[in-house]
Formats: sequence, C-alpha cells, structure tokens
Amino acid sequence: MHSIGILANCYCHFGRVDFGFSLLGKRLKLGYFLDSVIFNTLINGYIHCDKLPQAAILLDQIVKLGFQPTIVTFGAMVKGLCKIGDNAAALRLLTKMRSGGHCKPNLVIYSTIIDSLCKDRLLKEGLDLFSTMKTQGIKPNVVTYTSLVRGFYNSGCPDQAKHLLTEMLENNITPDVNTYSMLVDMFCKDGDVDEAQVILQLMIERGVTPNIITYNALLDGYCLRGQIKDAKKLIDIMHQKGCEPNRVSFTTMVNGYCKVRNTDKALKIFHEMFQKGMTPDVVTYTTLIDGLCKASRLPLALNLFKEMQTHGVIPNVVTYSSLVDGLCRNAGLGEAVAILKDMEDKGVKPNTVTYNIIIDSLCEVGQLEDAAKFFSELISKGLQPDCKTYGILIKGFCKKGLMDEAIQLLRKMEEDSCSADDCVYNVIIRGYIHNDDLPNALHYSDVMVSNGFEADAHTFSLFVGLMCSGNLSESSKDLLQKFLE
Repeated sequence: MHSIGILANCYCHFGRVDFGFSLLGKRLKLGYFLDSVIFNTLINGYIHCDKLPQAAILLDQIVKLGFQPTIVTFGAMVKGLCKIGDNAAALRLLTKMRSGGHCKPNLVIYSTIIDSLCKDRLLKEGLDLFSTMKTQGIKPNVVTYTSLVRGFYNSGCPDQAKHLLTEMLENNITPDVNTYSMLVDMFCKDGDVDEAQVILQLMIERGVTPNIITYNALLDGYCLRGQIKDAKKLIDIMHQKGCEPNRVSFTTMVNGYCKVRNTDKALKIFHEMFQKGMTPDVVTYTTLIDGLCKASRLPLALNLFKEMQTHGVIPNVVTYSSLVDGLCRNAGLGEAVAILKDMEDKGVKPNTVTYNIIIDSLCEVGQLEDAAKFFSELISKGLQPDCKTYGILIKGFCKKGLMDEAIQLLRKMEEDSCSADDCVYNVIIRGYIHNDDLPNALHYSDVMVSNGFEADAHTFSLFVGLMCSGNLSESSKDLLQKFLE
C-alpha cells in the first residue's frame, strides 16, 4: 500500500495525475482500503499541475464518499488558491476551517495566506490575519515574519518592515538564510551595500551559511554601484566556499560590466557561461544586447539577437525594445520600425515603452505626422499612453511651433487621468516663449506653480533673457517682473 502511494506521488510530481489514478484502481484491486493519504496525493498532484478546478471536484467527491479532509488536504487547497492569486477564496476556506471544528487551520496555512497577501501588496489584510493568528494562539515563525517584512519593504514601508524585524528578534525567533538573504537584497536595492556586507558577516558569525541567493543579492548590489572589483572578489569567495556561481550570477556580472561600458569583459563573461555548460537565458541575452546597443556596437547586438534565436531562446518585449532604442539612437529609425513590425509578426506585443522610443525618434527628426500615427496605433492596440508619451509628442509640437496642437494634447492627457509633470509644463512654457507669446507663457507658468511645480533653469533663463532684451512693452515687462519676483 505504501509502495503504491509513493509511486502515485512520483507520478503526480511528474504531472501525470492520470497515472496516479490508475494506481488508485490498482490499490482497490489488491484489496487495500482507501484513505485520505492517497486522495491528498492526487489533490496535490492536480494543484502541482495548475489544475485547481479538478482538485476542488475531487475534494467534493471524497467528502461525499465519507472521507474527512485533513489538514494536509486543506493545506494543498490553500496553496493552490494562493498560487493563482485567489486570496479571497483562500480566506473563505480558512473561515470554513475555523468554523468547521474538526480541522483547525495551523501555522502553515496562516503563513501561506499571509505570504500571498503580502506578495499582492494587500498588507493591511496580511497584518490583520497575522493578528488574528496570534489571538488564536498560533505563534508566528521565521517564515511568517519574513513574508511580512519583505511585503512591507517592497511596498515602500521600510519603517514598518524594520518594526516587524525587531519584533521577530524580541520574540527570540532566529532569522534563517532566507531572512538574511532578503535583508541583503533589501539593502543592496537601496544602494547601501556596506550595510548588506554587515548583514552577510553577521549571518556567518551566527552560524547561518549564505546560499547562492544571498551571494547573488550582494553581487547585484556591487554591480548596480559599479563596484566590479568587489563583485569579482565575491565570485572568488563563492568558489572558495563551494557555492558555485549560477546563471543568475553570470548574468549579474554581464550587467555590471555593461553598466561601466566595458562590453568586451561582458562578452568574455557571456562566452565563459557556454564553457561552463550553462545556457544563457533571455535575461542574459537581453542584458548584453542592451549593453551593446548603449555602447553603439549595433552590429554585435544584431548578431547576438540572431544567435539567441538559433539557440532556441525567444526574444521578449525588453529585447526588442533595447534593439529599437539602439537603432533609434544611431540613426537607424527605418530599421527600428522594421524591428517593431518583426516583433509583432513573431507574436511579441510591443508595450508603451517601445512606442515611446519610436515616437520620440520621429519627433526628433521632425516627422510629427508619423509620430502622431504611431500614437494612434498605440491607443488602437489597447495600450495606455503614459506621461512620457504625451510629453514626447507635446515637445515635438512645441519644437515646431504648433502650440494649439500641444495644448490640445495637454487637455487630452488630463482627460485620460494622466497628470502633466514639471517637464511637460516647462516644455509648453518654453514653446510659447519661442513663439513670442508671453501672456500664454506666463499663464501656464501660473498653472504649473499652482500644481506644485517650478520653472527649471532653462525656462527661467529664457524669462531672464526676455527681461534683458529690451523688446518688451511696458505692460509685458511689468507682468514678467511680477512673475520673476
């Protein structure tokens, strides 16, 4: 009976729940009784294969057969619901467990739901459930606290994250390698690599061995700050500690070298991956392609783009956008538009960023009609223009002296609930100044200030230049003087 159960579990983990069911029939033929263990295995198999509806049907069927779901059954269902982001259903199941009586939720179930809520930025709900759990007499563990700390930190609430971390330590809950890795990653993303190093040293002193995730987080921190020498030293330390760098480590190093414009070293690291038997993924290829484009090494970038496809690595929207940007920066607007078409033919949908690059390039060369067509195309494809999209087109209109069109676009921008920023207002004001329309320039200056923005140095210098030109009427001088004061 146990042998059959183990084999059924293996099949379920391979995604062959149908074979698991065939073993259920085998078990009956051999005269063994059915229990909740075999049903839990099959339910978990469905969830492992992302077939939650089938798992729910099976659960209903076994209840009708008189089997009571166990904590393992409920745990599997909660895990499945959280996996697909259905937090509401997971919470309903939790409520059912609490009111049912025979099977009370445990720490694992509470922690699973709290983690899911935190990942979906539902922090208040996560914290409320955390409090409920404690009132039910269930003590949180390191996993529960780590989920909450990560959730609050990633949502821009570092003080709350630190408070929870302090509470965890005060309750004598020892951080594990996941907690320390998270802290290293948090400090590195904040640019505080020195603090991340302190955390790494502290975890070693407390007998917690750093893993590949810990090292990769610190490696990323070094590369983001351009500390390539420190990154190389860390790679050596990883070798010494028996923690071999993986694909993420190499991709991070490629990114680091690209950031300091040393694409030769980045290419060397990239080829080293093949020597070590690692296949670069789409992130690795895209990182290097982007670095080569920014370094104006377009022929190499285009060759790499072809190479990745021959290796079976499918370019994504970021890969295409990097190439489009590189071509536009290097007078390859026609090729960039062709890449955009190829992208759509291959079934990769461009995003707003991709369109912004093309529209900006068209505006720079004065092709406003084409830029407007791409703007319309962006909307027709269900994409939402962002503040940058509007800003690019408004700047293009202002550059050509088409102020009525620029203001019309500003109004459309506001209608689409996309608030203009200081860059947009400054562009419009400068447009009016260049068109010798001081009243409108001053009007939009007042609008800008009332929205909490200020004139930038370029705009202010134009106003001062007007004041010193001697070409203004007395009434205009008075208006300008009043504004400058």
